Amino acid sequence: MIITIDGGVASGKSAVGRRVADKLGLPFIDSGLMYRAITRLTAERAISPHDSDAVTRLAESTRLRIDGEHVWADGKELTEGIYDTDYADALPVISAIPGVRNALVEQQRRIGAGGVVMAGRDIGTVVFPDADRKFFLTASLEEKVRRRAAQYGRRGERVDEEAMRKEVEMRDRVDSERPVAPLRPADDAVILDTDHLDVDEVVERILEGVRAPR
Repeated sequence: MIITIDGGVASGKSAVGRRVADKLGLPFIDSGLMYRAITRLTAERAISPHDSDAVTRLAESTRLRIDGEHVWADGKELTEGIYDTDYADALPVISAIPGVRNALVEQQRRIGAGGVVMAGRDIGTVVFPDADRKFFLTASLEEKVRRRAAQYGRRGERVDEEAMRKEVEMRDRVDSERPVAPLRPADDAVILDTDHLDVDEVVERILEGVRAPR
């Protein structure tokens, strides 16, 4: 079974996806970690995020592996610091490069072919358009900022909520407006407003949708 969970920044898709996958005995893949890994490698190799050809070659030549919250590139783990704000400006630029998306979509399809719960922004529309079940999570800007601040706080990082608000707004706007694989719900996705639901409640609603007859 292939289940897709899409949504914008801090919509809860990763936390929800992990629990749904655990309940169903399926692997969970957070596709966003793949884009973050390529962004980090780009910075480490002093490649400009605006050099689309060079970044595309990097994405095409890098073998990524995801296991829960951990990510490896060509056997080297990149998990520590993968969410560093140093990469915040480059991430949406790199994520919008068509060649990068094509390269990572190919890897995502290969990884998830045997059954998966995969979270991202274009999983139900581009990566697995024929998925068995599709969900799209939404949340208000205020709730997204609260969740994002809590994520950073759990990692012991200092939080500037105003800067975080601008980052969340920018990421969702750029992801929604990009010409390639924009952030949007698939026509056959179940849309869940998560503002007043905790993670367990969202998980239960998704499981109900998965178990419901088609």
